[in-house]
Amino acid sequence: MLADFSYSIMSQQELFPDSAQQGPASDERRSRSRLGLVITGVVGGSLVALYAVAAPFVAPALRKVCLPFVPATTAQVQNVLKVLQSRSGTLVDIGSGDGRIVIAAAKCGFQASGLELNPWLVWYSRYKAWREGVHRSTSFYISDLWKASFAQYSNVVIFGVPQMMDQLELKLANELPSSAKVVACRFPFPTWVPESTEGEGIDTVWVYDAKTFQSALNSGKTRNTSLENKPNPHK
Repeated sequence: MLADFSYSIMSQQELFPDSAQQGPASDERRSRSRLGLVITGVVGGSLVALYAVAAPFVAPALRKVCLPFVPATTAQVQNVLKVLQSRSGTLVDIGSGDGRIVIAAAKCGFQASGLELNPWLVWYSRYKAWREGVHRSTSFYISDLWKASFAQYSNVVIFGVPQMMDQLELKLANELPSSAKVVACRFPFPTWVPESTEGEGIDTVWVYDAKTFQSALNSGKTRNTSLENKPNPHK
């Protein structure tokens, strides 16, 4: 019986001569395979985490008209505060980014709010306002400016882009109270006439009075209505 068992082992070795010799190599291949799976999992997880962090920053850029996050310079913040130094009441920063304009305005006595699409920046702004001790006089909202109402604000700050300024002119003219002031940074409004400017180059800010641009809007509407109602002598 022992002879039969030895014969059986020999037969298997003869039939599969590589099975005993390739044992260590097979283990090495399995180890490499497991290592490959671990590396694949780590890379995949990293990509998912990167997307989760980057998506809120990239998503606004996929919109037709967007406000990219470009932090305001110290000079820009100072210029905004300078042109508003005789003002008070409520203030809103459209596209508030990391909240520096809102926080600086709150320190000057404004009840300041920020509208921002990026939730990460909104959460950071809230934390920063709490750390600076002005969380009671600041508010930050995850909000699309085109869906927000500006009727309750007496001061508006906007870091806009040229593609949106003409549309924003009409929205603000229709919604703001006549006592409001609008401060544009980096790019002026295309048709409004500023009452003053402050700073130079990229740090320039333009100040607009609501009474002026609302009057111009109403005059344009009246003129267009008159032209529409005027009889056509060629008919």
